[in-house]
Amino acid sequence: MALINMDTSLVEDILAWKKRRNAVILAHNYELPEIQDIADVLGDSLALARAAVKTDADVIVFCGVHFMAETASILNPEKTVLLPDLEAGCSLADSIDAAQLKAWKAEHPGAVVVAYVNTTAEVKAESDYCCTSANAVQIVQSIPADQEILFLPDMFLGSYVQRVTGRKNMHIWMGECHVHAGIQPQHVGTVVQEHPDAELLVHPECGCSTSSMYLLADGMLPVDRTHILSTGGMLHHAKDSSAKEFIVATETGILHQMEKANPNKRFLAANPNAVCPFMKKITLPKVLDALREMKHVVRVSEEMRERAKTPIDRMVSIG
Repeated sequence: MALINMDTSLVEDILAWKKRRNAVILAHNYELPEIQDIADVLGDSLALARAAVKTDADVIVFCGVHFMAETASILNPEKTVLLPDLEAGCSLADSIDAAQLKAWKAEHPGAVVVAYVNTTAEVKAESDYCCTSANAVQIVQSIPADQEILFLPDMFLGSYVQRVTGRKNMHIWMGECHVHAGIQPQHVGTVVQEHPDAELLVHPECGCSTSSMYLLADGMLPVDRTHILSTGGMLHHAKDSSAKEFIVATETGILHQMEKANPNKRFLAANPNAVCPFMKKITLPKVLDALREMKHVVRVSEEMRERAKTPIDRMVSIG
């Protein structure tokens, strides 16, 4: 565990309370560096959901955003899930609610609903499958080709999945992550021109993801150096690649662990301003307070949990 540039006494207090509570700390790749460095498990939404299922801890301290803590609670009703800051929300999850989804389903009776994990428990409960950016393509491919699909809420991820799968009967909700939407083709183009030998890693939620696919097809981007990947996929690729320089089109929080895991490689943000304020809400003092006071418990009703669990289980099992 790295304690460089951290308040070691604060970290020691967190570790002591974690042991006392028999707790595990799960942290998303976009969290503050000091939160990433104290995490027992660090990963993307899919990896953290799987870790939540496997843990034998009594308490899960979820350093991410609200829908992630909800997902952990749905998968672990017997455990206490804590979110150190209840203001850690998600603009993408807020782009559709259960009433809007019900109305959309009424317009397409019989359609299968595939919901990105970045949704509320109420929306998941109205869905057939959940997915993450890591397995969205595989989940859509697992659904019979003649089955109509409603994909929500991210339009960039949906467009990417539709193009990869060639799915014609797929309807896409026009929601977006405001941070990823802000990573535009011009940002990528400028950095690629300045660093022509770098590999380009693009998250499918980005506003540049669809254009990147078209530019790839047209030969405007180097096929051998352009990769559209989930955050987990980016981390694995950066470690395995022989390249020495990477342009990263996603939230900038991921650069911390990329640099830690690959000290001899260089990582450049496609847009240095791609910072999610919600992912930065959780701090070390808030983690300590959550453990010490057992506060900000995230829990959903049993009826909601039962309905939301099936699509989440399908997400965890595929890919």
